[in-house]
Amino acid sequence: MPHTKSAKKNLRKSIKRRLHNRSVKSAMKTQIKKVLRLAESGSVEELTKEYNLAAKKLDKAAAKRIIHPNLAARKKSQLAKLVHRRTVEAAASPSSAGSAGE
Repeated sequence: MPHTKSAKKNLRKSIKRRLHNRSVKSAMKTQIKKVLRLAESGSVEELTKEYNLAAKKLDKAAAKRIIHPNLAARKKSQLAKLVHRRTVEAAASPSSAGSAGE
């Protein structure tokens, strides 16, 4: 346990910061999971909307150094790749379904 006044204050500050950082990380991870769930089954519009929110949360966490900026960039890249793949599949499926009926 801290003995000096400044050490006690620093402990209080670090506890507050830790709790805030945990809540930011948790919200970020929840948003990423939403994107992954929508990638499995969901509309492309919803997926892109949720991806934008996830990217925003990742950027904010990286800007405040809650997570490493490279981690944010990597996660955004992985999610963007997923969204792009899903968008291409959605665009290709109506045209192939139309040609199959002819």
